[in-house]
Amino acid sequence: MDAQDSLLLKAARLCPADVRTEENGIGVADVLEYLKHDEWETALLLLEELGDAHPQPPQFWNLLADAARLMWLSGDVAWCEWRRAEARNGAIRAELCLASAENGCRTKPVAPGKGLRPMWDIGHLGPDGEPLLSIAFLWVDGRDPLAPGGCSPVRLLPLTFEHWRHLEPVNPLKTWRRFYATAVLSRADEAVLFSIM
Repeated sequence: MDAQDSLLLKAARLCPADVRTEENGIGVADVLEYLKHDEWETALLLLEELGDAHPQPPQFWNLLADAARLMWLSGDVAWCEWRRAEARNGAIRAELCLASAENGCRTKPVAPGKGLRPMWDIGHLGPDGEPLLSIAFLWVDGRDPLAPGGCSPVRLLPLTFEHWRHLEPVNPLKTWRRFYATAVLSRADEAVLFSIM
C-alpha cells in the first residue's frame, strides 16, 4: 500500500483530529506517524481503537475492513464488518450467561466473535399468547470462548431493530428453546447518522 492513497489514510481523515483513545491517549496524528513508517497493522489497530473512542460512520469501518482484507487479517475483517453494521443499524450490548450443560442445555462453548444467530424472547406476545421471537446476530466479546455455565459481554445485531426498541438497560432477554441462556441488556446504541463532506 502507498501511504498517500491508502485505505487507512482515508479512514484516518474521517476521524475528528481531537479524538483520543481512553486507554493510551492515541490520536489521529499518531496513526499518521505509523502510516509514514509503513506500520500498516499497527495503524489499523489504532484506528479500530479510535472507532471505539468516537462513533464512526459505516464508510470508516468499510475502509478498515478493506484494508484488513488486503493484509489477510481475517479476524480484523470480521470485526470491522461487524462494526460497520453497528454503525449503520445500531447495536445492543448485553451480558450473556449460558445455562450449564448439566441442565441438558448447550454442551459446546460459543467461540468469540460472530458465529450464532439465536432467537430471543424479548417480551412480545402473539395473538395466541405465545412469545414472538426475534433474531439477532451474536458477537461474543473477548478472546476466550463462552463456556456453558459461564457469562460474557456480548453484542447483538437485531435483524429487525424496531422489535428491540422497547428494551432498556437491565431488561432480561432470554434465548428461546428451554431458556438456554439469559442476557441482561447493558446498553442499546441507536445508529448514528453522519454527514460526510
